[in-house]
Amino acid sequence: MKTRFLVLALLWGSSFTLIKEALAGLSPAQLVLARLVLGAAVLLTVAAVTRAGLPRERVVWGHLAAAALFGNVIPFLLLSYGERSAGAGIAGVLVGATPLLTLTVAAFALADERATPRKLTGLLIGFAGLVVVVAPWREALGSIGGEVACFGAAVSYALGFVYVRRFLSPRHLKPVSLAAGQVSVAVLLQAAVSPFLEWGPVTVTPRIVVSIVLLGALSTGLAYVLYFRLIDEVGATTASAVNYVVPIAAVLVSAVVLGEAVTWNVIAGGLIVLAGMAYAENRLRRRTQAASGPSPAQSRGSR
Repeated sequence: MKTRFLVLALLWGSSFTLIKEALAGLSPAQLVLARLVLGAAVLLTVAAVTRAGLPRERVVWGHLAAAALFGNVIPFLLLSYGERSAGAGIAGVLVGATPLLTLTVAAFALADERATPRKLTGLLIGFAGLVVVVAPWREALGSIGGEVACFGAAVSYALGFVYVRRFLSPRHLKPVSLAAGQVSVAVLLQAAVSPFLEWGPVTVTPRIVVSIVLLGALSTGLAYVLYFRLIDEVGATTASAVNYVVPIAAVLVSAVVLGEAVTWNVIAGGLIVLAGMAYAENRLRRRTQAASGPSPAQSRGSR
């Protein structure tokens, strides 16, 4: 279990560095389309091997289209555009706020998720951490647009998770079936919008090819499978603790592979975001609580 937990954190944490590497040869639209195609191929293969199948109801596919838009297409594009100027480590820390944002959105959008003083306080703490990460007081603000785009990706993820919780989770379909369906629909949506987005020449090098293959097949496809397997083994509450490790992995991988500087504000801001998340989730009191399925604050999805 510990090995699977760490592998999942590494897959999601390294996705930000892989995006940065792939952008050296692909436009954001090309990168996202290639990533989704590879991810869908992995998930469809797993669904076929495990005989999970795909959803059959038309209404489910309609909901999957909305989930794919907010959970895949929009955040993947925002991250790809954002990381043109923002660092991979910073992107990882900003997207690390997704569970906290999901908890907050759910509190206002779902009847069974009340907005409590604890959740609101956690949100304020987390927001303060994000401000520290972005550091708007800096003299050089060249990357702040990219950082805002990465934060926008976190907001989109949060909206996607709440949508899934409200419209798809009550149907109790197999997780692999839903994941394969969602990413497959995301391929179609991205293919439809790609002609209207920047589509420059493609530069192919071994490094770029390896980056996009790892990003699509592993960080997008296999990561879903590992996460659902982890939930089955230890429960959603324990599995969701991977959210605390992913930003750390993102910073470390970007520093080692890309040589990005690890500044004090990224470390301090990231710790504040995690503290806000832990307080909002009441994590210290729930360490031993087992859950049968992921709550919106505990879900994450691909990066």
